[in-house]
Amino acid sequence: MRRGTLRIYLGAAPGVGKTYAMLSEAHRRVERGTDCVVAFVEHHGRPRTEVMLHGLEQVPRCELEYRDSTFTEMSVDAVLERRPSVALVDEMAHTNVPGSRNAKRWQDIEELLDAGIDVISTVNIQHLESLGDVVETITGVRQRETVPDEVVRRADQIELVDMSPQALRRRMAHGNIYTSDKVDAALSNYFRPGNLTALRELALLWTADRVDAYLQQYRSEHDVSTIWGSRERIVVGLTGGPEGRTLIRRAARMATKGAGGEVMAVYISRSDGLTSASPQELTVQRTLVEDLGGTFHHVIGDDIPEALLEFARGVNATQIVLGSSRRKAWQYVFGPGVGATVARESGPDLDVHIVTHDEVAKGRGLPVARGARLGRTRIVAGWLVALAGPLLLALLLNTLGPGLGLANDMLLFLALTVAAALLGGLLPALASAALGSLLLNYFFTPPLHRWTIADPNNIVAIVIFFGVAVAVASVVDLAARRTHQAARLRAESEILSFLAGSVLRGDNSLEALLERVRETFGMDSVALLERAGDVAPWACVGSAGPRPAGRPEDADADMPVGEHMALALNGRVLPAEDQRVLAAFAAQAAVVLDRQRLVGEAERARELDEGNRIRTALLAAVSHDLRTPLAGIKAAVTSLRSDDVAWSAEDEAELLAGIEEGADRLDHLVGNLLDMSRLQTGSLSPLIREVDLDEVVPMALGGVPEGSVHLDIAENLPMVNVDPGLLERSVANIVENAVKYSPEDSKVLVSASAIGLRVEVRVMDRGPGVPDSGKDRIFEPFQRYGDAPCGAGVGLGLAVARGFIEAMGGTLSAEDTPGGGMTMVLSLRSAKGRPPVHPDLPPSAST
Repeated sequence: MRRGTLRIYLGAAPGVGKTYAMLSEAHRRVERGTDCVVAFVEHHGRPRTEVMLHGLEQVPRCELEYRDSTFTEMSVDAVLERRPSVALVDEMAHTNVPGSRNAKRWQDIEELLDAGIDVISTVNIQHLESLGDVVETITGVRQRETVPDEVVRRADQIELVDMSPQALRRRMAHGNIYTSDKVDAALSNYFRPGNLTALRELALLWTADRVDAYLQQYRSEHDVSTIWGSRERIVVGLTGGPEGRTLIRRAARMATKGAGGEVMAVYISRSDGLTSASPQELTVQRTLVEDLGGTFHHVIGDDIPEALLEFARGVNATQIVLGSSRRKAWQYVFGPGVGATVARESGPDLDVHIVTHDEVAKGRGLPVARGARLGRTRIVAGWLVALAGPLLLALLLNTLGPGLGLANDMLLFLALTVAAALLGGLLPALASAALGSLLLNYFFTPPLHRWTIADPNNIVAIVIFFGVAVAVASVVDLAARRTHQAARLRAESEILSFLAGSVLRGDNSLEALLERVRETFGMDSVALLERAGDVAPWACVGSAGPRPAGRPEDADADMPVGEHMALALNGRVLPAEDQRVLAAFAAQAAVVLDRQRLVGEAERARELDEGNRIRTALLAAVSHDLRTPLAGIKAAVTSLRSDDVAWSAEDEAELLAGIEEGADRLDHLVGNLLDMSRLQTGSLSPLIREVDLDEVVPMALGGVPEGSVHLDIAENLPMVNVDPGLLERSVANIVENAVKYSPEDSKVLVSASAIGLRVEVRVMDRGPGVPDSGKDRIFEPFQRYGDAPCGAGVGLGLAVARGFIEAMGGTLSAEDTPGGGMTMVLSLRSAKGRPPVHPDLPPSAST
């Protein structure tokens, strides 16, 4: 059973007209023939609302006794027994009387929705659970009746009923909301202009967030890459340095200058699996941006400016805030920096702000990712200092002559040893200490230029010198190793957290997981290999990167997964310490592969079920819809061949016309069946070329009665990339369907307009329309909506039309026609270049 749809009228305060708007919608639906009832609406003595209840069926309420008083509540059982198409339920956040079926009215609504009944309800912004504290701060009143935000967000439609505070206060003063004895108290307390303005802002911002979610979904579905500045979105680029807090606060102040501004802080790390920023500082900045109402994002990307711009365009940002570079002046020889590159590549639709801070030109000072273990450059520098430094120092001291003393000479050599330890670690420092001890003994300890020491105190000094040098070198090397271990453990925890999260989210992308493996370990390619048995050849079931390994033994690193599966990596030999994380990735890859196969099997089962359903429907169509015109043809032919009756010329003409009409109907039905067969088997190959709509659309109107369609196609529309034959057949099916359901005195309007890079063709009728729940079903094969007459077709016209349109790269959807009826919207790709001009043709035509 399908779940019903929920439509909510949201208001900022009582009296803005939510219930009135709901009842007006109910009257419109009743006039269109919809089975709509009032499940629970309270008019609160408001005469205009009470008048709107007239003419609407009201479901009897249930009476409940509580504390010696009788109360009435909505009877869920009565509504379920009545089972209307649409039920009106006022005051969604209402708390039911104890003893009711549910504690809250929104729970009653959930039962109706689960039963397949569409519900229209109302709620005020102050009743949303997450806004309770904010509303109490504004109005001083704590709302006892609340509804969870998620329940409201799940609504299929949310319509804001808005009214200015001044107009609402006038309505209150006229007695249209409360009785006259309560007006003065209400106007001076809850309904103060400041309160109403603040509540109105809350309602507008909350609704705007919902609209923004719809906008992001539309941009994602239609691959819109350009920025639409519908609201200010400010992206803050973070480096993990202390200046990030200044940037976040500055962006927050910028966001508050425009209504609905949003701040998104993003940190971009390289793809080596380890972050190059201080995790403590990033944690502080994440907390700060969230406290200011923004969001924090972590993105992987080796090209920082490109990744930052890609993220900003992906979230439809309008501004980027970056800090002035912390690099020293000489470091600009390596490039212009991230800020200058982002500003140059941002384009005209994305503003870039460079903010100064206290850390400008002070150097980055961040811990490196893998360089916590001393890198090659530092080791080479350490050895140079360790070997060349003592020799140069000895030469310098001998050149200057005696006079500094042995103690000062030792301190100078000790400084070189400490420098070697800081640069190169333990071994260079030991070499520096040993070489320094020998040079001190030979050049500066009596007797000079001999390897002997006369004074025992000098022996103790040299031993202490060597011991201090060794101790300093050991501490530096130990600190480097501990830093490297901490970085590895942090990286491993992030990776394992990612894997655990992917399991909980049910991610099914094997390629994305393998790409993550490649980025984490810095490999050239990764492949998941599988074979059927111990001697069967290996087959690649998923890969990332160029030239993946075909066998585990051909890879630089591999990790078995069970008996007949392995993860193979090419690029470098992995150390033993990486095997644990690699094993976790391999196990997750096997799980994702199994999940993909299960999803594929479920999809194949669904396709088989769909095929069975279509075959069943086809048999029903053949047994009824195809036999009906055949029966008429056979009866007419039998009558003409009969020798018992002398048919007049008029009778023969009528019988022949019936035969021709039946044959045309058969031809149309068989044509649709063949077209659907081509779509189902995937054998349809459109021949796309550039055509004018005014060349194709008029030809599609030959099968409808003359004067039943008004055609409005402007001559200056762009050309479209379509298959002319398929487009003509699609438009013909859509127009014939619209004419069939339109009133006799109403024409079907066919119009076209250019929107961006697409051209839309709209076919509008004034028929009974289709509810939102049925707009997708009408495009399914063998579906005939409502009271379509028998023999009117097998229900394939719209299904074939949508299949043809989608095969040409377009879309076909249904909308409500304003004032009643239904509009079919064909969205087609426009061709490049200027449209041709035909001065001979009129801009529109009518048939």
